[in-house]
Amino acid sequence: MNSPARALSTQLSEELSLRSKRKVDISLVMVVYRTGPALKESIQRVLADPLTDEFVIVDNGSTSEEMQWIDAAAARDDRVTVLRGQDNVGFARGANMGARASHGRVVVFINPDAFLQDGCLASLAAGVAIGPWPCLVGARVLNPDGTEQRGARRGEVTPVTTLFSLLRLSHHMAALRRFEIHHETDPTPDGRLRVPTISGAGFAMTRVDFDRIDGFDEGYFLHVEDIDLCWRVRRMGGAVWFDPGATVIHLGSTSRTHPVKVEFWKGVGLVRYFRKRADNPGRFLLANLLAPAIIGASLFRAIFLIRRRPASAD
Repeated sequence: MNSPARALSTQLSEELSLRSKRKVDISLVMVVYRTGPALKESIQRVLADPLTDEFVIVDNGSTSEEMQWIDAAAARDDRVTVLRGQDNVGFARGANMGARASHGRVVVFINPDAFLQDGCLASLAAGVAIGPWPCLVGARVLNPDGTEQRGARRGEVTPVTTLFSLLRLSHHMAALRRFEIHHETDPTPDGRLRVPTISGAGFAMTRVDFDRIDGFDEGYFLHVEDIDLCWRVRRMGGAVWFDPGATVIHLGSTSRTHPVKVEFWKGVGLVRYFRKRADNPGRFLLANLLAPAIIGASLFRAIFLIRRRPASAD
């Protein structure tokens, strides 16, 4: 007699097989881990967009309430596929799992605390056809108050610019202004703008391009995998575009994971990235020398996040 696990696996395989036979142009992938109340609206926004042909939710570990929201969406809408049971494998690995389970020509990655706005998917899907390839197109990420969020269009992320940015030195000290890599206060461009780095809160690639660069580097657990992806796209001769016509509202800092843990992984990811891309002994030495300062600055930043955190949060 078949075990329940085998029966579930067979059912999922059959569902994916049927889905693959249906024409799918745009697939959305969302990796979920203890997101909080924002998840419910984020799911609703994705399914409300008529261009959403497929929606893969990778559940890395939700609360019972969040699982109910996810399962209810899957029960109501056959565009939804849920991947669950892999525990918390990190964002990069989870996103790769979601991409492999999807079938769209265009794959859009969206954070579980980000809300798609009208026209976003259409603009992202059009943008990936611009090239040069591999091509990555990032959305204009907004705060809830409508201002542009920090990180959606960034310059070259290096050990020095990162350290000055984490400590906000390049923002507050005129002499260090040239090291500022965040451009959210610059005038909004009239059209797509080629930039070194965009935000992973909402972006798109064609499946061909995503596969060509082997997806996300799964050596990153949380944060920095988007910076690494942008770097590898450019390294292969492709382009990274900031698309002001594609907007998402990103709440940010909604995760019930403690900010210290989140910022620690960000610091570890940054150090890994700088070591990985060091192309000479001098840069590798600099990455190692600044590693403690970068991780320390990341943890220092967590103090400010804790102060803004609701008292009822974990």
